[in-house]
Amino acid sequence: MKFAVIGGTGLIGSKVVEKLNAGGHEAVPHSKSTGVDVITGEGLENAAAGADVIVNLTNSPTFDEASPAFFRQSMENLLRAGQKAGVGHFVVLSIVGVDQVPELDYYRAKVLQEDILTAGPIPYSIVRATQFMEFVDAVMSWTADAATVRLPATPIQPIAAQDVADAVAAVAAGEPLRGIHNIAGPEVFSLDELGRITLAARSDGRTVTTDDTAGMFAAVRGDVLTGKDDASLAPTRYADWLASR
Repeated sequence: MKFAVIGGTGLIGSKVVEKLNAGGHEAVPHSKSTGVDVITGEGLENAAAGADVIVNLTNSPTFDEASPAFFRQSMENLLRAGQKAGVGHFVVLSIVGVDQVPELDYYRAKVLQEDILTAGPIPYSIVRATQFMEFVDAVMSWTADAATVRLPATPIQPIAAQDVADAVAAVAAGEPLRGIHNIAGPEVFSLDELGRITLAARSDGRTVTTDDTAGMFAAVRGDVLTGKDDASLAPTRYADWLASR
């Protein structure tokens, strides 16, 4: 099978391309660096031509109120190019619990992306993942100073990027789900606890202070960002991931 992996040079995309090609498929990475622009539409028809599957792993450059416009325009352009090329399966990567945090602009934008896909002309699959282990440093940086990291006690279930890529590749190589496949890491932590574990593993002397008003995840209610009974659990544990870095 031939796959057009849009956003195929990024953290997840590059791993999806590698996984699919290792499985005997032809996966071609596309991004701005290869001449494909999902907003202007430049290069999209050529990227979709001959593809059996489009895997869309592009992301909004911001997490604010500008993100819905990005996802609307990019999805409309990609669906148009895919339909013209006769693509039979369209896959996107989303977030576990994304439809339960309407307070966040970015999460509402990802719901919009899902809605455009499900209403579109191409059979589809949505893979929803929990928070990436690779993003923990960025999350801590939002509310950190030289001595302290402030984090809410929001429950999360971190998953390694490689495990996400493996799941996306498996779904993309299968029949369209016309629905959602949830994936999560094997362990649940509160975000403040995860911060303490991370700093201790790195002998970082800063202190984590629990602050349920700090950062983007302060808006999350309860355990909506954790995998429920229908989620497939990935194998990589956070301590093992940390040790491998």
